[in-house]
Amino acid sequence: MLAHFTRHRKAAVSKLGLILGCACVLGFSLPVRGSSQTLPEPLQQAWRQTGLTTNDVSVVVKELNGPVLFSINPEVPRNPASVMKMVTTWAALSELGPDYQWRTAFFYDGVPVPDAQGSLPKPIYLKASGDPFMQVEELWALLRELRLRGVKNLTEVVVDRSIFGPVAIDPGAFDAAPDRPYNASPDAMMVGLGAVRLSFQPDYLARKWIPVVDPPVRGIRVQGEVAWSDAVCPGSPRVSTQVFPSASGAVVVQVDGTAAGSCGEFSVYRLAMNQPAYFDAVFRLLWRELGGTLGRGIRQGETPPGASLFVWHDSETLSDMIRHVNKYSNNVMARTLLLTLAAESGAYGATPEAGARIALDLLRRQGIDTRGWVIDNGSGLSRDGRLTAAGLVQMLDTAWNSPLMPEFMSSLAIAGVDGTVRRRLRNDEARGMAHLKTGTLRDTRAIAGYVLGESGRRYALVSMVNGNRTGAMRSFDDALIRWLSTQ
Repeated sequence: MLAHFTRHRKAAVSKLGLILGCACVLGFSLPVRGSSQTLPEPLQQAWRQTGLTTNDVSVVVKELNGPVLFSINPEVPRNPASVMKMVTTWAALSELGPDYQWRTAFFYDGVPVPDAQGSLPKPIYLKASGDPFMQVEELWALLRELRLRGVKNLTEVVVDRSIFGPVAIDPGAFDAAPDRPYNASPDAMMVGLGAVRLSFQPDYLARKWIPVVDPPVRGIRVQGEVAWSDAVCPGSPRVSTQVFPSASGAVVVQVDGTAAGSCGEFSVYRLAMNQPAYFDAVFRLLWRELGGTLGRGIRQGETPPGASLFVWHDSETLSDMIRHVNKYSNNVMARTLLLTLAAESGAYGATPEAGARIALDLLRRQGIDTRGWVIDNGSGLSRDGRLTAAGLVQMLDTAWNSPLMPEFMSSLAIAGVDGTVRRRLRNDEARGMAHLKTGTLRDTRAIAGYVLGESGRRYALVSMVNGNRTGAMRSFDDALIRWLSTQ
């Protein structure tokens, strides 16, 4: 494993108006570029096939630095699902700067010089920064820095999470799936996104799957079996899991399902412990593997004033972080970005509410109309979040005209190429012509971003639908992106 250490750095339109509120179910026409011209027939046909009413949707398409092509209900607040991440990442990029980094550091109250046996007589303090993407390997590298400085025996480790307030959530509250990584709780000292990997390795002679827990922390065991199939690999294995505590105190991951041996090794990621417990388990594992010992254990507390900086790890830059958030729609990272906005404002014990206030204030200063907007956790995994298509297109226009445009745009998934839209428009002329963020919940489907037309003009697009038949909107959105790419 290699550690990469860099220097710690912190850096710091038009209003859309046309509302077409026709409640017709089929065959409506939308004026284009403010004229009497109707929506092109390919889009008319795609719309008719959805069976939706215009009351269900908000759509705005605007040429960047140019006119609005058409809009439907632009001022109606709607749940954007994960499109909310565009707002969080743009606010963070604007406020913190593309070179912002999170520093996770060990401090010592005194002179951090170990004795001949490699012992530090007093506790060592691990000051968490809210790094959204610290990996197990990076924690290993940080602990290795202690070993390189002669430290072998730690009396006690005090984890300082005070940068955030009480931000833990119930991971099962949203959809009763508490073991799914997309439901992970934010935490100031998060490692590996809080998720354990279950690697299923094929034993071809015995025709069975061998589950391996990675990292192999104590206190997690796998129970049950994934059945072996001799079928030609049909695609992703069908594996279900359930996590529950056992009488012995260990966490049991019950597995079930079927996987074809011809598919080869595969992995699933699950939340098996809460964030502090998982960090504790990973820390102990890594320190033990490095040959270290731990006396009184790990507890939570605060770093004393005047404590000396000992060793540290600086994260990836914010411009790199937001690619994980937007391309792959990482919920817990988005939550952590919103909390970081609050923390960097000087608020002690950052909360999502404080982060939301800062984000909205920033956007208003940029001239974006945020009336009707509700930002609750920054990720879009919510029934309460609200955005307007008009305001979001304003934000896209603002970002396009900003020096930060390259960093923001490169964080979005490319149609037919990567991220959450890698399978959309893949075998289409529109492949690679759009940078997009998608959002999907049970009663929400949304998409927003930029589309490059054949003329060289670029367009901002926002489409949101809330209701019972949101899946029908996907084909219309694809048709709209395809049409824009020909303009």
